[in-house]
Amino acid sequence: MVTTLLVWQYGNDVHLAFPALVPDIFDPYFVSTPTEIAAQFLQLACLKSSLGEWNHWADGSFGRCLSRSQNNLWIATAVTLKNTIFGFLAGIGSGFVMGLLLGRSDRLSRIFAPFVVAVNSIPRIALAPIIILAFGIGDTSKVVTSWIVVVFLVFFNTFEGARSVDRGYLDAARLLGASRWYITRTVIIPSTAAWVFASLSPAASLALIGVIVGEFIGAQRGIGRLIIESQARAEAAGMMVAVVVLMCVGMVLSFGIARLQRYLLRWQAHMSG
Repeated sequence: MVTTLLVWQYGNDVHLAFPALVPDIFDPYFVSTPTEIAAQFLQLACLKSSLGEWNHWADGSFGRCLSRSQNNLWIATAVTLKNTIFGFLAGIGSGFVMGLLLGRSDRLSRIFAPFVVAVNSIPRIALAPIIILAFGIGDTSKVVTSWIVVVFLVFFNTFEGARSVDRGYLDAARLLGASRWYITRTVIIPSTAAWVFASLSPAASLALIGVIVGEFIGAQRGIGRLIIESQARAEAAGMMVAVVVLMCVGMVLSFGIARLQRYLLRWQAHMSG
């Protein structure tokens, strides 16, 4: 990691001195440098002023900086994370319910399968401008965009999981007199859970992508708006700060899903270790 940062920081200087030995991919105009990114992070987070002075909570300079910037790094991250979580949860819930219903009902599956395939064939990101046109540039359009890129991934995993339940378990439960709801709750849903959790980590990434794409097209706040504003000013450091923050948000979401998966699927042998 240290070597990578050093090469990134001084790669362009070496390129200027020895252009034949080092490629020009380290041009600060495009990728900035670690020191510039760190300085821009402190400024966007209101930890430092534009003059390089530290902002403090006691003298009110930190609070004044936050009030001046309606899309500072803290607010932008909170808005993007909130919309991502809402879209992610909505996509999981609706995708799971639809997948379970169609997976356990041949009649519903035959009726709705052509519609599901038709809608799934549409690149969801292409719907983002239409969604923003319908729901406005507020947070609702970002949640809907996030939801629409998550729901089908969860749906298809749940659908396949519901169809793959061991028939021996179902027959044994019916033989013992279990009701349809009891079988669904104690046999089908636990058996399908592993399929659902397999889709959650990529679904979290897709939910974040959906929100960012929506913020690119039109947003009042968010990390995507920070990126667009930095791009308009040709500030590579600002864009890289946003990318690093998004990477951290994605890692936190993936880590949380992995912990939840280990807890809920602890009955599986490979999860108990």
